[in-house]
Amino acid sequence: MNIHNNIIMLRAIEPTDLDVLYRWENDVELWHTSATIAPFSRKQLWDYIENYDGDIFRSHQLRLMIEEMSTQKAVGTLDLFDFDPVNSRASVGILVDNEYQCQGYGKMALSLLEEYCKEHLSLNQLVATVSIDNKQSLALFRSLCYNEVGVMKWWLKRGHQYYDVVLFQKRI
Repeated sequence: MNIHNNIIMLRAIEPTDLDVLYRWENDVELWHTSATIAPFSRKQLWDYIENYDGDIFRSHQLRLMIEEMSTQKAVGTLDLFDFDPVNSRASVGILVDNEYQCQGYGKMALSLLEEYCKEHLSLNQLVATVSIDNKQSLALFRSLCYNEVGVMKWWLKRGHQYYDVVLFQKRI
């Protein structure tokens, strides 16, 4: 499955993604966004890639790589999770590598994902939770007309501090 525009493509995970996934998954600065509390080994990530199903109806999650078409380089990843086909919704998470942030890749990727979710998964809505201090992600979801439907207080713990998260929802 390839979903693309003239700049990026959303694609399935490939074995060649091992090194970039290893770097992203083990970046301590990103752990708070995914509730990660321990590093992943290359073997764990290799097993994940090798055994990845990609059938969202079976696993209720889907990971897509964001690839820059001109260089064929992975610039980020998108995750659909908490997939609920009965109620036609899913949660979405996005990571864009620091080197590629603020260049429109996140906005393009989410727009393509929305189209895919509507046309191929028959979803009605997407949901996202964003830490109150993640200014770039807040701006991204706002720029794509996600509605702020609430704030969950003291939702994320980093060290000895708790952070609120904004709950976004968008009907697609």
